[in-house]
Amino acid sequence: MSDRTINQQPHGPQPQPGPEARAPHTHGPHTHGHGSEPDDLAVQIADSVESFVLAVTEVAKGDEPGSAVSLLLLEVSQLLLAGGRLGAIEDVVPEDRFEPDAGPEPDGEQLRERLAELLAPIDVYHEVFDPYGPPEKPNAFRISDDLAGVVSELQHGLTHYREGRVSEALWWWQFSYLSNWGTTCTAVLRALQSLIAHVRLDSPIGAAPDGADTDDDGLTDEQLEQQAGDLMAAELGLGR
Repeated sequence: MSDRTINQQPHGPQPQPGPEARAPHTHGPHTHGHGSEPDDLAVQIADSVESFVLAVTEVAKGDEPGSAVSLLLLEVSQLLLAGGRLGAIEDVVPEDRFEPDAGPEPDGEQLRERLAELLAPIDVYHEVFDPYGPPEKPNAFRISDDLAGVVSELQHGLTHYREGRVSEALWWWQFSYLSNWGTTCTAVLRALQSLIAHVRLDSPIGAAPDGADTDDDGLTDEQLEQQAGDLMAAELGLGR
């Protein structure tokens, strides 16, 4: 298996780090020994993670479709606060060099499908990868895909936490926040905030181009990317 390294590509399924080695650290360690009781930070992060997972699962049931966007905006905002704390603390360094087996990963397909059905009219949004990277065309993403992926990553850490591997859980949440779900949630938050703003300010949302919100329309990823870029350019009044 591969070394655990930081992956800076946001969105979508990302290759998870292998258990052979920990990512390199540049700051002092934040450690928990075997069998140690979780400290206040660990408890608070775990509570935030579990609250997010439960809330998104409840929203996906579709019992209150009229408040789905508002509730998701609130939950993503609160999770990012926990993520900010993980990003601000010293690197978490578990005792073990190898990640213990957390068992089979939960199947998030049902959650993704429920969210996709619930959010169908506004599921697709457009985002760029890295605001400090080279200029890129906006790409099309789905809120349902992103949220289901984040839930899956968070549940991986919850499994460690519930089995008493506190340092492993914190390490995983910190690593995955920096490598994937932090950027994913930031993009989703921007999309949700934009939706709220459009509604509250009575500003119509431009229709997505044909094919941009389906997987089986026969278009390639490059064509979908081109359509997303064209739409964003039109919204910004830019020529392409």
